[in-house]
Amino acid sequence: MSLDTVSRLRSQAINRTIRTFKQPLDNRGRVQKVSDYYGELTFDFKTSQDIPETVKKEILAVVDKGGVVKKEHAEIVARVVTEWASENGATHFCHWFQPLTGGTAEKHDAFFQLKNGKPIEKLSASQLMQGEPDASSFPNGGSRSTFEARGYTTWDLTSPMFLVEGANGRTLCIPTAFVSYHGEALDVKTPLLRSIAKLNVAATKFLQLAGHKETERVEVTCGAEQEYFLVDKAFYYARQDLVMTGRTLFGALTTRNQQLEDHYFGLIPDRILAFMQEFDFELHRLGVPAKTRHNEVAPGQFEIAPIFSEANVAADNNQLLMSVLKRVAEKHEMVVLLHEKPFAGINGSGKHVNWSMSDNTGLNLLEPGAEPHQNMRFLATVAMILEALRRHSEMIRMTISGAGNDHRLGANEAPPSIISAYLGDTLNSIFKSIHEDTTFTPRENKVIDLGTNQLAHLLRDNTDRNRTSPFAFTGNKFEFRAVGSSQAIGFPMTILNSAVAEVMIESNAMLEKDLQSGTSIDQALTNIIKHWTKNAFHVVFNGDGYSKEWVEEAKRRGLPNHRTTPEALKVLSQPEKTVFLENLGVFQQEEVQTRYNILLERYIKVREIEFETMVDMIHQSVIPSGLEYKNFLGSIIRQQKEIGMTSQFETNAYKLVSQKIDEINEKANQLQKEIHVHVDDHQKHAEKIANELMPLSVSIATICNELEELIPTHYYRLPKYYDMLFLK
Repeated sequence: MSLDTVSRLRSQAINRTIRTFKQPLDNRGRVQKVSDYYGELTFDFKTSQDIPETVKKEILAVVDKGGVVKKEHAEIVARVVTEWASENGATHFCHWFQPLTGGTAEKHDAFFQLKNGKPIEKLSASQLMQGEPDASSFPNGGSRSTFEARGYTTWDLTSPMFLVEGANGRTLCIPTAFVSYHGEALDVKTPLLRSIAKLNVAATKFLQLAGHKETERVEVTCGAEQEYFLVDKAFYYARQDLVMTGRTLFGALTTRNQQLEDHYFGLIPDRILAFMQEFDFELHRLGVPAKTRHNEVAPGQFEIAPIFSEANVAADNNQLLMSVLKRVAEKHEMVVLLHEKPFAGINGSGKHVNWSMSDNTGLNLLEPGAEPHQNMRFLATVAMILEALRRHSEMIRMTISGAGNDHRLGANEAPPSIISAYLGDTLNSIFKSIHEDTTFTPRENKVIDLGTNQLAHLLRDNTDRNRTSPFAFTGNKFEFRAVGSSQAIGFPMTILNSAVAEVMIESNAMLEKDLQSGTSIDQALTNIIKHWTKNAFHVVFNGDGYSKEWVEEAKRRGLPNHRTTPEALKVLSQPEKTVFLENLGVFQQEEVQTRYNILLERYIKVREIEFETMVDMIHQSVIPSGLEYKNFLGSIIRQQKEIGMTSQFETNAYKLVSQKIDEINEKANQLQKEIHVHVDDHQKHAEKIANELMPLSVSIATICNELEELIPTHYYRLPKYYDMLFLK
């Protein structure tokens, strides 16, 4: 890239006009309320007025009790949704699914058919319910050969269909699962649905044993907050590393970034607010319940949070949200970065997965009530979750592993790589008193006196919040804070659901035994609490998760601390630690092995792409920038010699730039040589990358940054952090 090009890009970014979009108006010319257009691009058979109630009930019975949807019922749904989609401008439909790529996939087919030589629009029952993508062309971990291509997508009855808008039309998307010819899950959705079903059965039985006879089912609920960065489109395409890897592989920090903490919840810039308004508008039309938007901690970083919904729908919504983020950002001449650490030295992005369970009567199992110390059902639920966290902490840690998240976990900005739970002072004291058979005395002062009559009094919650905890109780839910911003939330929830279901099944057996012997419900629940907290309390930590002291304390407690993705993924190759998933029917052993192979291979490929990109950028941009500046310095030194003058500054600067270029070149050549060293064992290969090549790449980035700081902006051939983070 020429030096003048970077200056031109800066000018483009500064002078961008703010995009406006047409909001719908009512018949009086006023902007419509969100409630007027919310969900207008979605179709749910459960709420459609054109589908008979008897058909809805029979399909819902299949959802609740299993079985097969009758062909005639599927034909009715297919006909109604075709009419709805066609009337709303859709010409094609697709099965929208989540393969093991971290994203979504779709193949579009036209509604157009010929019947007796005449064109018609039709979606048949078989097309609605089943598709056939190529299973060998998606990540399959070796479970499919190239010549074994057949795979199936199958309609997910629980997630609404939706319309996606392109520049010249709309497409009907049908959420589906994706399985191989032999029925192995090749996607995120299928195991998630299995885990939800298992937890539903276990939690429903638990509530009924605890006296809630009206409980018929329990839903896992979720609200996934999404952090992201926005950069101007011009700078994005001028940085090869952003395009190829999603993050900057080097870059000198700006003098001011987040030290003053002034960006968090700060005034949203006009251009960003315009983007957010259109983003919210598009999400609401798609039935995604976007609720909160704000500036995040780092410059250029933002967050959106939705209202809670059923876990499976929430997982679909989050995938849809990430897609809409990218599409709307493009309209505003920006690019969204979902990488966990797009800029070194400032906060990265996560995806806080707020998780709970609610029954058909509206009872939230994690609602403590006004007197949590007397709510034995709630305390027993928390105790079971803590035991699940303790027992399967390595599996839960594995679900949040990935090349991007390795830059965050344990890096003094995100929850540590040690899985622990935060309960807050009140809950912690309650469990401690139960464990020690002492009396718990609740804190009486629940109102915060602000010392002035002009301000409303505040009610104090039972818990504060701990942003350093990976798994924190936050009032009536647990917040799984360690999930990466680019990750599909279905996988972490699948393992969490399964871990809790296993402990809950064991608890139900203990409860039944106690109740049959005449023990009261409260005492039986108290026995459950005491039984699990004896060991599970090891995972409770209310302090600073960033501190070195916690790392040492966790080690004394015997809590695992897997710092890298290869280390975390190894648990998938240990059947004794994954067998509970097979026992529950959430995964087959082959499916576990498939995920181990895919995740390990993905880590290796991502890092290799990063290394190759780094070496290429060094030779194409970094070193040429240094040589250009050296040439400038050399010309000054020559001119001074010609007139009999010398300058120590130019000479020292020339030597220092030369030294940095030589160091960068030497290390880059070393990295390139190591990239191509073949290692047959993928686990050992990944560990070598994590433990040897990543530190080497970090050292190269450090020297590149030092060189960047020596070179005047006019001579540097790449957009800098200042450009990408502040020019919007």
